[in-house]
Order: sequence, then C-alpha cells, then structure tokens
Amino acid sequence: MDLLAGLSVGVLGSVHCLGMCGPIALVLPGAERSGLRYLLGRVVYNAGRVVTYATLGLAVGFLGRRIALAGFQQALTIVLGVVVLAGALLPSASARLTARWSPLTHAHQWVRDALGALLRRRSVSSLALIGLVNGLLPCGLVYLALAGAAATADELRAAVFMVGFGAGTVPAMLAASLAGSLVPARWKNRLVAVVPTVMAMVGILLILRGLNLGIPLVSPGLSSGPLMTAPGSGH
Repeated sequence: MDLLAGLSVGVLGSVHCLGMCGPIALVLPGAERSGLRYLLGRVVYNAGRVVTYATLGLAVGFLGRRIALAGFQQALTIVLGVVVLAGALLPSASARLTARWSPLTHAHQWVRDALGALLRRRSVSSLALIGLVNGLLPCGLVYLALAGAAATADELRAAVFMVGFGAGTVPAMLAASLAGSLVPARWKNRLVAVVPTVMAMVGILLILRGLNLGIPLVSPGLSSGPLMTAPGSGH
C-alpha cells in the first residue's frame, strides 16, 4: 500500500513536472539518437530520479522513526499536514521562507550548477547522473511526497513510498521528452494549476490521519498503516 500511495501522489501531481522539469527533459543529451536507444536514454534518466527519491525516502523515514520512537508520531503527522497545507494555500510566503534559509539556498545552487555541467557534456552516459541530480532540485511536489513518506515513520516503507512517487511521475517526464514540444504552453499551465489542489488534499489527509479519528482510509490508528492506507494493511 505504501507503493500505491506514493504512486497516487506521483500520478496526481506529475503535471507539475511538465512545468518544473519538462525543460530539462527536452534538452537531455542524446537527442540526435532515435528509436530504442533514444527511449532507453530517457528511461535511464528517469531511473536516476527514482533512485534519488528512494534515497531521500530512506533519510526522512529514518527521521520519522526516531520521532515516532520518542512518542511524537501523531504530532509529526499533524505538523507535516499543516506545512503541506500552508505551502498549497500560501505558496509565495512559503517560497520566501525557504529562500531565507541559506543552507538550502546554497544546496539548490549547487544542484543547478551540477545539472548545467552535466547537460553540457552532451553524452548519453551522463543521463543517469543528470537524473540523480535532477531528483535534488527544489520542488514543492517532491517536498509533498517526502512529507507523506516521513509520516510512515519507517525507512523501508518511506523508500517504497518514494519509489512509487517517482514511478508516478515517469509517464509525464517521458511525455515531456518524447512530445513535450508538441503540447501547447497554455495546456501545460492549466495542468500545473492542479498541483496546489493536490497538495491541499494531501495536507488535509495528513492532518486527519494525525488526529487518529479511527476512520478507515482517512484517519486510521497511527499504528495501522501509512498515509492513505487502510487499517491493518501492513507493508
């Protein structure tokens, strides 16, 4: 169920990828190739992104477990929900607060510089590295997924959640690589506008889950399963 929950977030929010990472997908090395080799290169790039997401999932799962062991899992889930909801309702304020945190700003600059250097190599062998670094780009959708992963309070389950999330974004990213230039900009903008709604929905679900209301699928007991899973669903 962790995989399915992450996949749902990825698919529902993947339209955001067309606006954020679509331009990168359109300028990936190896554009001169065609057929299976071209498609394989794009698959390798997306696999790199998924590996990074899984690694980030392990990290937030580790932190979530430590917080849960300290007896604060319910508070953690509610706080994560409030943060996600605030990001959806107050995107400008959230962006300003993030920009003021210098370590995060420096990390984002390093990611952009690394991506630029890798894209200039113009070699197919760099596609996996581009995908790995691309997964570290600042992105509200990724932060949303990480919040859901952290709520599992388990390293493996969080990693599986993020693998599902990454897999859910792959179709949109492949579409951006293969036919992104054919999609009118106005349609991309309309699709991206859906993302705040998805974020708000997940934020509300996290808050309800943290309240531990005993409602199946919406607010089960915290020991019953991850975000958006049924009680007793296990791993």
